[in-house]
Amino acid sequence: MTVQALANHTPMMQQYLKIKAKHPDELLFYRMGDFYELFFDDAKRASQLMDISLTKRGTSNGEPIPMAGVPYHSVEGYLAKLVQLGEPVAICEQIGDPATSKGPVERQVVRIVTPGTVSDEALLTERVDNLVAAVFNKGDKFGFATLDITSGRFLLSEPATEEEMQAELQRTRPAELLYPEDFGFLELLDAIKGKRRRPIWEFDLDTARQQLTQQFGTRDLIGFGVEDSALGLAAAGCLIQYVKDTQRTALPHIRSLVKESKEMSVILDAATRRNLELTQNLAGGTENTLASVLDQTATPMGSRLLKRWLHQPVRDLERLNSRLDAITALKDTGLYTELETALRPIGDMERILARLALRSARPRDMARLRTALQQLPEIESLLGEMEDQALAPLKQSCQPMPELCDLLERAIIEAPPVVIRDGGVIAPDYNAELDEWRELADGATRYLDELEERERDRHDIDTLKVGFNQVHGFYIQVSRGQSHLVPPHYVRRQTLKNAERYIIPELKEHEDKVLNSKSKALALEKKLWDELFDLILPQLETLQRAAEALSSLDVLANLAERAETLNYCRPILKETRGIEITAGRHPVVEQVLNEPFIANPTTLNPERRMQIITGPNMGGKSTYMRQTALITLLAHIGAYVPAEAVTLGPVDRIFTRIGASDDLASGRSTFMVEMTETANILHNATENSLVLMDEIGRGTSTYDGLSLAWASAEWLAEKLQSMTLFATHYFELTELAGQIKGLVNVHLDAIEHGDGIAFMHAVQEGAASKSYGLAVAGLAGVPKTVISRAKSKLRQLEASGHEVVTGEHVQQSAQTQLSLIPEPSEAETELSRLNPDELTPRQALDALYRLKALI
Repeated sequence: MTVQALANHTPMMQQYLKIKAKHPDELLFYRMGDFYELFFDDAKRASQLMDISLTKRGTSNGEPIPMAGVPYHSVEGYLAKLVQLGEPVAICEQIGDPATSKGPVERQVVRIVTPGTVSDEALLTERVDNLVAAVFNKGDKFGFATLDITSGRFLLSEPATEEEMQAELQRTRPAELLYPEDFGFLELLDAIKGKRRRPIWEFDLDTARQQLTQQFGTRDLIGFGVEDSALGLAAAGCLIQYVKDTQRTALPHIRSLVKESKEMSVILDAATRRNLELTQNLAGGTENTLASVLDQTATPMGSRLLKRWLHQPVRDLERLNSRLDAITALKDTGLYTELETALRPIGDMERILARLALRSARPRDMARLRTALQQLPEIESLLGEMEDQALAPLKQSCQPMPELCDLLERAIIEAPPVVIRDGGVIAPDYNAELDEWRELADGATRYLDELEERERDRHDIDTLKVGFNQVHGFYIQVSRGQSHLVPPHYVRRQTLKNAERYIIPELKEHEDKVLNSKSKALALEKKLWDELFDLILPQLETLQRAAEALSSLDVLANLAERAETLNYCRPILKETRGIEITAGRHPVVEQVLNEPFIANPTTLNPERRMQIITGPNMGGKSTYMRQTALITLLAHIGAYVPAEAVTLGPVDRIFTRIGASDDLASGRSTFMVEMTETANILHNATENSLVLMDEIGRGTSTYDGLSLAWASAEWLAEKLQSMTLFATHYFELTELAGQIKGLVNVHLDAIEHGDGIAFMHAVQEGAASKSYGLAVAGLAGVPKTVISRAKSKLRQLEASGHEVVTGEHVQQSAQTQLSLIPEPSEAETELSRLNPDELTPRQALDALYRLKALI
């Protein structure tokens, strides 16, 4: 806006426009009295997003200024709504004193609320990580950094391909993502709500190093092991600067930067995470997911840690066995029950500490922290009964902190108010001066009673009373009849009809004290509140370590309880290749079935690398394949698994190609999505990968699809030698078992009863004897006439002896291609010739008899 245009506005609107110019991308919440107001385009946008009234205030160039506002005391609800929509908000507060200000009170933006940087309890989903991330690319390689401002967890990685980058975004699901103006892979960001385009210079490597060393207080980044990660550091540098800009305060809880290495992880691509429904189902909800079955954690921070474990299974056998040892110890002793009870009052200590570090903690945060610290002795006592070394590091980090606990017990009242604004937070006897001011503010009746009694006795005035009113303040009142007895130092303040009122220096001094005591008590309480932060913050690192340990204990106790309740077994992890599962079950499906789940075995090893799985639709092929993947994944987070016995060799990746849907927005059909996922597997799978392939080639013609499925199975079995479960409806693929060593046929059977079908859900060796497609179609409600016609056509095809596969090649000719449209029957032909309007009743009856005879 030009200087001339600015001059046309009132001083207050000039102030607003100058502040707004510095925050063009955020909705500016401009504090005016008891409201946060928005103007111009911000007001129009906010009224739509938050469903609030749009009004007008003053004029600009002769036009009314649009205005919308929200009450300051209920702003959290509106902010929560905007955060969920991915909108950033700049909070502009009055920082000047209205009493001394000439013109508008001085205002400035004190914080910027964005979806990825919020720390307020009301704005966060309790049991889900809330991350802000930054991505950077150079050619086909990427740098990716994530920060959880509510825990200080700061991580970077360097995905080497577009597929790896997509998998990272699927895993982390950032609430907000920063990317450079020239980012070359915008289609990767389509699913992210809070996208923020940033100038290229914010990703400068030298600036990033400077920003990060300044944050960590170090000379360089060598100690963090990230010195050579140029792409990751560029993303991390932009990220830390963005967080500093939004928070406008120190960030002492962000103390390190950790590089995530895929070498020690079991890699899951984006399609696999989606298909296995780890924390989100295919419909986008959280019901019937692996997390919904496993997560009975006592604390929100434990719940978030469990979900991180599920999304990042590890290959380090020592680490996994340590977790399994801890779960076994808790399960065998039964201590998980008592531990869960002791952990529940801990609450969300992790996020409380983040608000403490940002100095935005509220009184109830301090009370909850006190409760958490009060639980540590009990947890120490419980862990003291455990001799297992796997729990030793956690015991060490959960040591009681009696001094800090005592400080909070002395400083904060039992049930503090929500905010410090009106006081009443600091406990009695914590500060003598505060107690004195509070006593005065509460009326100091004892002092007045004592003064009244002393003055009455000293001067022998029976009618002497000490009183107070709002106009004249404190006074000594004497009846008119005894006014001649008052001493000379009494100064008359007011004459009434039957009495005189006086003031004395002592009472005047008390009056000044009392009248100022409330404001002074509040000011002192706020000062003591700020000092409390200074006393606690030196212990922040110790507190954060305790919160991490308590989270881990929560997850381990939870997994021990799940293992006991759901009858899971401890997996055996070994160095030699192979997957051996005895009576494996699907952890989610078995919980939602009304009848008992049919357990099944899985054996994959170098001599039995691939199972070709046949059987009817609804027979349980997909469930069987997914349960194998989920059991493998659970073992690699160090958890017990749903089976009778499990032995697992090294697994570097889990791939799934199960089901597909159109991605029409990107111009990709179902078949294109299927082939893209298949290509990713065939390029990246290794001999230690677990590969699930379901119905390859179903999205195209019979012969194209069969050829692709055949060639893909050969490639996986001979070239890659991956451990593979390959489900198919192409019976011709069962011939591969006789041609390639290491392939076996298994099937899920079904039994037909007349027109009905019963699925056995049991995996058996060998190929299926037949397809049950028509029976399944009948169950689905396809009209009986269509089913009947299909059976007739099936008999014709079987009689004609259509041979699809001969030896190792596929025969295809124009003559053998089948029409998808069935020939009309005689009855249909006869019916099509009839015109009901031209028939007499007798002719119509004859036609009906003819049609019945034809059928």
